[in-house]
Order: sequence, then structure tokens, then C-alpha cells
Amino acid sequence: MKTLGNIIWHIPFLGFLSSLITLLIGSLLVLTVVGAPIGLGMIQLSKFLMAPFSNSMVSKDDLNVDQNKLWKSFGIIVRILYFPIGLFLTIITIFQIIGLFISIIGIPVALVLAKSLSTYLNPVNKTCVPNAVADELDSRKAKAHIDKHLK
Repeated sequence: MKTLGNIIWHIPFLGFLSSLITLLIGSLLVLTVVGAPIGLGMIQLSKFLMAPFSNSMVSKDDLNVDQNKLWKSFGIIVRILYFPIGLFLTIITIFQIIGLFISIIGIPVALVLAKSLSTYLNPVNKTCVPNAVADELDSRKAKAHIDKHLK
């Protein structure tokens, strides 16, 4: 079913163009030092858009990836500066989702856009992982939450 969803995303809806445009924007942002954290997140988003029904976007904090403290601080500053642009992109994407849900054939594309909403709002420190990894992270969070309440 995931393969069929990815094919429907690419063939009639030209999802590969969305991925290519996101990759180009991310590459341009990485070339500038200031936009590098956003650019790296956009490159990860383009990886997600190549196979959106097989992958998920997760925060690097959830993966327990050790990051340079200076880079993390710089990412927070860039995230604050990017917020108005990200909010604008998120609102546009929400209107696209609503429009796509009106037609039956647009529902798979609307689901892809809904999965990527948090990355449009905040691409800093996000990474693309297979769905199995994202599901395992969710189950570990749920187990930790349950363990906290049982103690």
C-alpha cells in the first residue's frame, strides 16, 4: 500500500517536482551560512517527499543525536527568525490540504502535506527516517509515559 501511495504521489500529482524544488531551495540555503540549519531541514524534507508514504520526519532530539551546543544555539536563533516565513508556508499548506480533501483523488496528497506540516513550520533539526523507526520512537515515548504514571 505504501508503494501504491508513493506512485500516486509521483505520477498524477508530480510529487518529484515538489521534492526537487525543496532540494534546490535547501541547497541554496545551505550555501549561505545563516540559512544552513533551515537548508539542512529542507534537504531532509526533500528526502521525505521522494517517498512520503514510507518515511516520516522526526526531530533529532527524539533520536538522541548528540549535537554541537553552538550549532544547536544557532539553530534556535535561526528558528526564531524563520518563524514568520514558516507560519506563512504552513497556512498556505493548510489551505492546500483543505482544497485537496474536497476531491477524492487528492486525499493521498493531502495526507502527505499534512505529515509535512510541522517541518514546513520548523525545519531546523528535523530528519527523515523510515516509518518503522518513527513507530519505534512513538512506542518508546508511550512506554516512558506509562512507566512515569505507574510509579
